[in-house]
Amino acid sequence: MTDIDHEHPSEEDKRVDEIVRSGPRGALMVAGVAVALVFLMWFLFYFFAFLPRGNIN
Repeated sequence: MTDIDHEHPSEEDKRVDEIVRSGPRGALMVAGVAVALVFLMWFLFYFFAFLPRGNIN
């Protein structure tokens, strides 16, 4: 049927399994940095654009 030997995985298969077991750390890190940048930009815009204008009546 196939040439895959599930009983004796190769070294590459072991490395892939180890990487997959560690989880999506990189993707979570990129998402966290993106969210932090959005918050930073929002606060900068708030402090330097909205607050200096004061109350608008």
